Amino acid sequence: MKRQKAREYAFYLIYEADFKNWEEVSQMIETAFNEYIDAEENDIQTDYIKETVLEVKNNLEAIDNIIIPHLKNWNYSRLPRVTKAILRLAVYEIKYNDQIPVNVAINEAVEIAKKYDDIKNASFINGVLSSVLKAEQ
Repeated sequence: MKRQKAREYAFYLIYEADFKNWEEVSQMIETAFNEYIDAEENDIQTDYIKETVLEVKNNLEAIDNIIIPHLKNWNYSRLPRVTKAILRLAVYEIKYNDQIPVNVAINEAVEIAKKYDDIKNASFINGVLSSVLKAEQ
């Protein structure tokens, strides 16, 4: 499986966890691998999906606290869940995953937004993530 597809699966699970209880995320991951994620044995992307989703859960409050100050004229609780899931995934990759180049994390977040979110939100996501990146430098 390619990293891009693995990232989409991680996005699906982060999005789903926002509807359900984040405490059940391990069960959601297991169900996903049994039902719709077709992963080959010893596929490094399998580890990426599991680690990413679990680490987003473990760092959810910190990730949200990184995002919130960069939402110009937006209330975090009013963001669409798809947008929130994309931002959470990208901020996790930027802040907590040293194996993902920052520009790749941002570009992939924008591409996921173009595919699964309102097209206008792709530039919003790009702006928020660029602001996060500038604040970190």
